[in-house]
Amino acid sequence: MTLDGRDLRDYDVESFRSLLGIVEQDVFLFDGTIAQNIAYARRDATASEIRAAAEAANACEFIDRMSSGMRTIIGERGVRLSGGQRQRLAIARAILADPKLLILDEATSNLDTESEQLIQQSLAILMRGRTSFVIAHRLSTISRADAIVVIECGRISQTGTHAQLMSKGGKYRSMVEQQIQMTLGSIRGSSEIEPVLEIDPAEPN
Repeated sequence: MTLDGRDLRDYDVESFRSLLGIVEQDVFLFDGTIAQNIAYARRDATASEIRAAAEAANACEFIDRMSSGMRTIIGERGVRLSGGQRQRLAIARAILADPKLLILDEATSNLDTESEQLIQQSLAILMRGRTSFVIAHRLSTISRADAIVVIECGRISQTGTHAQLMSKGGKYRSMVEQQIQMTLGSIRGSSEIEPVLEIDPAEPN
């Protein structure tokens, strides 16, 4: 296995770790300021670089509404923030680190629809121009991936793009259709108007 044409075995552990960035479902935040938590990725970052990373992650939308802004203390594990706010800080941290290889591990799994849409915009910026591995059950996160790998019972059962897998049928298409039905069910439950959704298996969502 190679990274940028170089065998992974040729990297020492420390230099390899410096190439990695990860955004997990359970975000690690400590009891410090917002700025300190973002700068955890790069201790020598300037205030303007921290601000730019927060803006790219759509985090300034809530940071600027706080009385102390970037100096706001967020509590142990970010208890004073919502799930979506914590995820946006984690994305800002990853943007600041500027890794060559990005791992997203269920980064949107515990978010409501509105928060997920903001996170998706931030992730699109974060993934631009870098190799990304996205682990997800929410398939909207991966629908535009260059390659999708479906794993069942520890084995690879399908590979392809979203359009290819939708046209083949099987587990992936079944999961996509199930999630669409769940979304429609929640919309119908909150509105008197029933939406109409057409699925074109040849095109990404």
